Amino acid sequence: MAGHSQFKNIMHRKGKQDSVRSKLFSKLAREITVAAKAGLPDPSMNARLRLAIQNAKAQSMPKDNIDRAIKKAAGADGENYDEVRYEGYGPGGVAVIVEALTDNRNRTASNVRSLFTKAGGALGETGSVSFSFDRVGEITYKASVGDADKVMEAAIEAGAEDVESNEEGHTIYCGFEDTNEVSKALEAVLGEAETVKSVWKPQNTVPVDEEKAQSLMKLIDNLEDDDDVQNVYSNFEVSDEVMAKLSA
Repeated sequence: MAGHSQFKNIMHRKGKQDSVRSKLFSKLAREITVAAKAGLPDPSMNARLRLAIQNAKAQSMPKDNIDRAIKKAAGADGENYDEVRYEGYGPGGVAVIVEALTDNRNRTASNVRSLFTKAGGALGETGSVSFSFDRVGEITYKASVGDADKVMEAAIEAGAEDVESNEEGHTIYCGFEDTNEVSKALEAVLGEAETVKSVWKPQNTVPVDEEKAQSLMKLIDNLEDDDDVQNVYSNFEVSDEVMAKLSA
């Protein structure tokens, strides 16, 4: 696809977040704790926990932090986190989905609503924008695992649905319910993936100009900065030229 989809922009910017490493670690730890609490604290018996640990390791999260997050799930005084999804429209009517893990729904809803309002957007009901996204599994590999043909062949064999390759790496998409199976099949051929997660993939993207893109990226940065927010997805797309200006 020509230009940059915002879906990729967010992934791209994750690499520049060394300055907020501790915040990233705390979000990864929260997902590990919730995953361990939702099933068994053994990653070999708990697919969600296994993926959470794998993604934490991909961000170089120390083993002590990972072990502490798992133990926290077993503690009697461990916080209870609710999984909440918020949906709304950002500047220019662009669709935005926000996933959060929170121990205080009122606080998180208030914060998210306030950020949407300040950006000139509006929070909607659950389901108000997710119909224009697909819930899919996303598996990423570094470019060093092989060329596009090799990865495409492995992905088809594993039962994946789509592959996007560029100089930064490979992103493989599969059915949401097939994520575990497909990632295991890929691992046998390509080795351990960089990340394996469930994502909201836009069915279509909405091109936006520089001004709107700037407002949208500020909204997304502010949302991601909230301690309770785990993931943010949107369907806007910006040209290479605008992306270069905003990244400067």
